[in-house]
Amino acid sequence: MSVLLYPEKQIMNQKIQTISDEVQQVIIGKRDVIEKLLMGILAGGHILLDDVPGVGKTTLAVALGRVLGLRYRRVQFTPDVLPSDITGFSIYNSETGVFDYMPGVVTDANILLGDEINRTSSKTQSALLEAMEEGQVTVDGTTHPLRAPFIVIATQNNVGAAGTQLLPHAQLDRFLVRLSMGYPDYESQMEIIRGRQKKNPLDDVRKVCVTADVLQMQKEVLDVTVKSSIIAYITELTTATRENPLAELGVSPRGALAICRMAKARAYVYGRDYVVPEDVQAVFPDVCTHRIILSQKARIQEVTALQVLQGAIAGIGVPDTPKKHRPMEKKDRI
Repeated sequence: MSVLLYPEKQIMNQKIQTISDEVQQVIIGKRDVIEKLLMGILAGGHILLDDVPGVGKTTLAVALGRVLGLRYRRVQFTPDVLPSDITGFSIYNSETGVFDYMPGVVTDANILLGDEINRTSSKTQSALLEAMEEGQVTVDGTTHPLRAPFIVIATQNNVGAAGTQLLPHAQLDRFLVRLSMGYPDYESQMEIIRGRQKKNPLDDVRKVCVTADVLQMQKEVLDVTVKSSIIAYITELTTATRENPLAELGVSPRGALAICRMAKARAYVYGRDYVVPEDVQAVFPDVCTHRIILSQKARIQEVTALQVLQGAIAGIGVPDTPKKHRPMEKKDRI
């Protein structure tokens, strides 16, 4: 990931700090991932946790749901999970002579944890498309609204291809960000082992929000200001990915909107009511790596999507920002 242009110490929103600290009682040493996941939720987007088995993807999603006071439901995706398990289905009622709607798992959740989403069929994966994009499901011609907020946190393992189905690009594009947790460092691993000798830290996690609080924070994120120069910067970055010969498919217009939403959420998390270029740069890789399809030339040269994005950042000029967000001049340094 590229070096950010404005490396001054960030001051986190106190409410977000409280949420982050509580989740870190369960997920040790992953503050940056927790913060990005919070940004995704505040931006009203869906999150794909893509990593090796056993690093705490599911635990993170469960802990966050409990801390935020949101109603969460879990689906363990397997080959025999049906689309109707997700969206619901209609069943004939012989007493009334009409078809009754039997709700699926998405209709009763603020956070839907889709565990190992790549282990179910493409047809079942696609059943989530309408819910993720429009916050509703349509069954037998009748539309059913979902709870607000509605967030999908899906996990998938990037090793062990047996029994897996690649997510269609149309569905990948509906995930606001794709995050990886990675292995804990030495000290964090020691603390994880010590803390789980006699109990599960999830049992002691404290709820610090209710649904109304989350909805209010999402509304406040929408009110964050994005200047025309920042919008132009986002547009130039996404255009650069589309024009790059190493990318067969660049960042979509939906992806450009996702960058803006995530940048606004980052600004809010760090106590600002306006977006600076650092926000865009910080979220750009996580929002866009899963949206790019590399060309055959890139695959032969072993170029990654992240490298394409880093090249876009390096090649696009940064718009002017408020003086206090510029790096210190040499004469100002101690």
